[in-house]
Amino acid sequence: MLLKSYMENKYRVEKKFFISQATKQEVENSIKLHPAVFSEIYYERFINNIYLDSFDLRDYFDNINGVSERRKVRIRWYGDLLGGVEYPVLEIKAKINGFGYKTSFPLNKFSVDKNFTIKTFKNVLVSSQLPQKLKSEFLSLEFSLLNRYKRKYFQSKDKAFRITVDSEMQFFSLLPNWNNFLDKRINQNNIVLELKCNSQQEQKAISFIANLLPHRTTKSSKYALGVEALNPW
Repeated sequence: MLLKSYMENKYRVEKKFFISQATKQEVENSIKLHPAVFSEIYYERFINNIYLDSFDLRDYFDNINGVSERRKVRIRWYGDLLGGVEYPVLEIKAKINGFGYKTSFPLNKFSVDKNFTIKTFKNVLVSSQLPQKLKSEFLSLEFSLLNRYKRKYFQSKDKAFRITVDSEMQFFSLLPNWNNFLDKRINQNNIVLELKCNSQQEQKAISFIANLLPHRTTKSSKYALGVEALNPW
């Protein structure tokens, strides 16, 4: 279920690039030389995500199979991976007939340590201010992945387009009852670039912007990359 009633009305258009043949500096230079005049905004920071899925990884398989209506559910926070998480956010990313949607709900704080379990997550979910139907559905989900990467942000001069550059990707397995965060895979050599806009009017323009980057668009999901890195079927 995609929970359409909880999705924000505005949608996002995204183009993704999985880059393995260029350094981070070369990727950033290609962005800064783009005719749309991208400049760096905000500051570089680490992003941490705990992904939640059904026991049979329904959302993962929907993603790799290109199902027209699919979702990803995650808890996101910034900064340190371990220790107290003051401002966690529950995010639902949905793809509906080619358009992307994302909505977010703040969660109560928790700590990521050896005592962090699926029971911890479910207690946080129950105690947070969330729609009851949302709680009921997500209480059935399980841990599927913990990932972490460093992100830089860029914006075009007209502020219509944004680019994020993700590097230093790490993927951790999560157990339901105890975790030491030692079972991990590191992906240092690859970069994920995402070009984004929120405006329906820019739907055609984003393809033009993407074509002026010296990288090829690809179907790329850091969630799928992590699941596959930790489960080499």
